[in-house]
Amino acid sequence: MYESTPPGLHSEDADRPTDGAASTALPPLDAQRPIPRHQPFVHDLVGVLRAPVQAWSRPDGAMLGAGAEGIYLGDTRVVSDLRWDARAADLSPVAVQVRAADEIVHRDVVSTADRAGDPLLTLERTRMAHADGFREQLRLVSDDDRPRRVVLRLALIADGMSMSAVKDHRLGLAEGEARPAVTLEPGTARWPIGTEGGRARLAVSAGTASRGSDEVLSADGPIVTWTVALEAPARGEALASWRLDLDDPSVPFEAACEPWAGVTAPSAAVTDPVASTDPAASSEPGTATAPTPESRAVDRLLRSSLSDLDALRLQVPGEPAQTFFAAGAPWFFTLFGRDALIAASLALPVDRSIAEGTLRTLARHQGTIVDVETAQQPGKILHEVRAQGMDMVETHLPPVYYGTIDATPLWIELLHDARRAGLDDAVHAELRPALEAASLWLLEHADADGDALLEYLDDSGHGLANQGWKDSGDSIRFADGSVATGAIAPAEVQGYAYAAARHAADLLEESDLLEGSDPVEKSTLLEGFRDGSSTSLPGRLRAWAERLHARFHETFWCKDELGPFVALALDGEKHPVTGVASNMGHLLGTGILDAAQERQVVDRLLHPSLFSGFGIRTLSTTNGAYGPLRYHGGSVWTHDTGYILRGLLRAGFDAEAQVVARGLLRAADGFDQRLPELFGGTSSDDVDPPLPYPSSCRPQAWAAASAVPVAQALGALPR
Repeated sequence: MYESTPPGLHSEDADRPTDGAASTALPPLDAQRPIPRHQPFVHDLVGVLRAPVQAWSRPDGAMLGAGAEGIYLGDTRVVSDLRWDARAADLSPVAVQVRAADEIVHRDVVSTADRAGDPLLTLERTRMAHADGFREQLRLVSDDDRPRRVVLRLALIADGMSMSAVKDHRLGLAEGEARPAVTLEPGTARWPIGTEGGRARLAVSAGTASRGSDEVLSADGPIVTWTVALEAPARGEALASWRLDLDDPSVPFEAACEPWAGVTAPSAAVTDPVASTDPAASSEPGTATAPTPESRAVDRLLRSSLSDLDALRLQVPGEPAQTFFAAGAPWFFTLFGRDALIAASLALPVDRSIAEGTLRTLARHQGTIVDVETAQQPGKILHEVRAQGMDMVETHLPPVYYGTIDATPLWIELLHDARRAGLDDAVHAELRPALEAASLWLLEHADADGDALLEYLDDSGHGLANQGWKDSGDSIRFADGSVATGAIAPAEVQGYAYAAARHAADLLEESDLLEGSDPVEKSTLLEGFRDGSSTSLPGRLRAWAERLHARFHETFWCKDELGPFVALALDGEKHPVTGVASNMGHLLGTGILDAAQERQVVDRLLHPSLFSGFGIRTLSTTNGAYGPLRYHGGSVWTHDTGYILRGLLRAGFDAEAQVVARGLLRAADGFDQRLPELFGGTSSDDVDPPLPYPSSCRPQAWAAASAVPVAQALGALPR
């Protein structure tokens, strides 16, 4: 067993309360891992991140080794515990300030027994994430008329636990207690990361601190301590800092290396009422009015969300043109096809470059063969990429996994939307082979049983049971709450595919991709298809879309006491899954519904059984399995509501869009303008702010991108 009290601070100094102040001593460091009773909660943690690195701590900045707390590179936790304490003094947290996604400031009052009265001594710890690690600057600020000296100790524990094991303690028990051993060099400590030569390097700098016998860097097994004395002159300050550099060749992606224009996209929320749908706004071009509370709230949400998106940007190593949004922190801090596509699509009004990078990145990984183990098929767009895959006890996903039914039509839709937003001809031509392959996947692989609908079924025995966006095992439910089985055909995917087939045909013809005057050599991607000829591809796509349209309307419509609605899905027996759910909202604006049917869907979405006042629930309160904190069974997913909000705008339901947008804006107030992946579905009549879903990612790319349609609906951004 490693020393419980690391060298550098005597146990009696660490644990002894000081006279006149309550003790803030923390439990002694112990490298034995705690055993949680649930998936780690993150709603009460604070994070600082710059993908692919992230750090999660308690609000006071401490990491105590519990749950998700720690510092990560990719899918590896490299530090589990990190804390500061003071010799013969108390550090009392008074404030935490999130300056940006990659910078946070913790402030403590420093109390000693010989200084009663006003808190004249404060410690500021500014923690910053950068592309390959972290830096923390210490600033001891004194308002005392006399010099002040404080001996501080940083203590951390090196780790190597996988993200899979952090999420599920059962896997953590299987990984065991092993931790990397730390080696010391002058002013630095090092330890290995992973199995491919990765390393962590901690460098300390005393700065303006007092140098001498009190400055000690030491290690004992995985435990590192640094003791430093800060001496602030009268009414002055003292500085010190540490830096943790991280490198692991196995991490598949790196931080985006170029600045992102989207983060500086101007918000018109406080300066330009012309775009507003409020009839009270001035109609004279260029006329500015005083900002309203709502416009200020929209502006704050938009700026915070764009900052989060900036920090989530990753790229293929050495390829800045292949940049995309990581799905979310902490659990999905990598490339997810569906998430990246939806986030880039929602963010398209403020920036096109991410859409281009996402399209390129996913085209690079497009399927070329049939492989049951990875769910790969020719032309298919992948689901996720991780260094070591993902374990979930009964499920194992390989490092590159294609188990998604919707990413391929969503890829086509993003290409279509980006083209309408001004995507260059050269980029369009570059992506033509991938478009052809994705189109042929629709025609030849998406409909496994030939019934003119898209469905999924995991054939590997260890992949995802559900492969739409509601991918938990119990997400597809009948009205009585029972779970659907067999090959599932989700409602929203039919809308995606219908729009994608028609738009792919338009894109192919628009660029004269097949018989143009300057044709591009046909892609070798087509070699894996049953029909290598793409001569009749636009016509085949349109005919396929019409068959899907007819089959959809034959099979998906249901009726209950509130009237007609679209079923959540069809099950393996082709029966409508009668749960009333948010999925139908994704059909708005796809063209698969006529105007009267869209009206029916909108009315159902805004009924109190689905609309909570903060957002649209994933499952109706009338369902037999409804629970406001059930992952896909009654919670509100931000992107789900955001995607529906955009559909409302596209379909011309402006007034309803404003209602939904204001719901999300109200929810954002309860989450410090950082909308989470999902939150509780309890009605706004009963709670305010909404209840957090404790293990939800925050930030999450598609949740952050949902701020864009909110801003569009409320007149802060053009549509």
